[in-house]
Amino acid sequence: LLAGRQVAETSSGHSSPTLHYDAYGVTIDDVPYRVYDTIGFDDYCTNPSGFLYAITNAHKLAKELCEKGGVWLLLYCIKGDRIPSTFITNYRLLYEFLFGEKVPVALIATHLEGEDNMDDWHARNKGWFEGQTVKYVDHVCITTADNPDPKCREKYEMSRTEVGKLISRQAQHWNRGDWSHARVIDADNPSTGQASEADVLGILTKRCGLGESLAKVDRHKTIVLFGETGSGKSSLINLMADEELACTSPGMQWQEYTIHFGGDSYKVFDTVELEEPQLGIKEYLESVENAYILIKELDKRGGIDLLIFCVHAGRVTATMQSNYRLFHEFLCEKKVPIVLAVTNLEREKRMEDWWERNQSLFEKYQIQLAGHACITTANRLDSRHRALYEESRITIRNLVQKSTADEQKQAWIGGDNLFTSLLRKQKEFLTGGPNVRKKDLVPYLTKRCGISPDAARQLAKMIRQDVG
Repeated sequence: LLAGRQVAETSSGHSSPTLHYDAYGVTIDDVPYRVYDTIGFDDYCTNPSGFLYAITNAHKLAKELCEKGGVWLLLYCIKGDRIPSTFITNYRLLYEFLFGEKVPVALIATHLEGEDNMDDWHARNKGWFEGQTVKYVDHVCITTADNPDPKCREKYEMSRTEVGKLISRQAQHWNRGDWSHARVIDADNPSTGQASEADVLGILTKRCGLGESLAKVDRHKTIVLFGETGSGKSSLINLMADEELACTSPGMQWQEYTIHFGGDSYKVFDTVELEEPQLGIKEYLESVENAYILIKELDKRGGIDLLIFCVHAGRVTATMQSNYRLFHEFLCEKKVPIVLAVTNLEREKRMEDWWERNQSLFEKYQIQLAGHACITTANRLDSRHRALYEESRITIRNLVQKSTADEQKQAWIGGDNLFTSLLRKQKEFLTGGPNVRKKDLVPYLTKRCGISPDAARQLAKMIRQDVG
């Protein structure tokens, strides 16, 4: 409507909503504007996962726009045939919590093509907004239905004009400096400044009306997948997500995906495949270096909640033990719970049989696990295998939820919240803390992690240069 042409993909109840956000350039009265279309806010009662995803992305967008100069106007779109029960919650989250009442809000009521005079809707509902102390600096009542019927078309063109006028009116305030404070948003935390966790929780529950369990969710849970080439890591991500998110061909850099299920949101990192060291030192070092950089990056973001060790069903080998020790012991210092995902089991009559046959070998190699899942990630097979695929999704999701639950996390990290000391302690080890000599690093990598002496020396040199 604003652009005067089809630039944004509209969503229906059956299509995917805007993911993160889309940015569009529009021109009104020869003045260019940048308009950001955010994810639609679902009902937090019926779809808490979608609601959290939308709020998280809105917060991320606010931070990004602050770094680019700020936000001048919020356009709150509401479907005019009925005011949703979640309107007040969403309004307070956006205007009060995320933007600290520093950015003006304009109300846009849509789907009003059935009204003889579309602004009658606002006249009927104005008292309700006032009673709820909803603050908005302007409003328009419009239709966004581009219907060929002459009468509807007239209302559509009138709607374009009215929205353009609203934005132009607010632009006059910006130019005079009336809303100059609208640009000021704290870059690190747009909504809360230095507020304590208890203060924020109080705002979300008492002012915004969220349940305490929903209000306490303040970040994605972070999962790192690792394994050898052909272990099925990318297919495992698609299985968990119930959609084709990950490319199944290996890359030279880790990939990041966002997955939602069971009311929780997960950031899943697919690492570069770990080749066997004897097959090529250069490729192996590149894989380990990528993993090391990723672990450091995730530590800065708040830590790792779960390691998933992905293995292709077959022999339990010494290489498997080396990769386990490299990630779980060396990179994550046994601070992160680790579970096993065994793939390629669609030919088993009962997939769990594989574990019962091989469990003793994991004990032999001292691979200690918080849990396991025997699954198939092959989704293009006959009906029997399709049933196994759906069973596998339930199995891996249940394992992830159980392993990342708050009570499980405390049991693993002993109260050291979010693994904040992981890299600090690791650095002490690598750089020669009070109890460790520098020359111990190479023997550790060779004897404990099974890396060749040449590869161990090169890896130790790279890490020492990085942390020195």
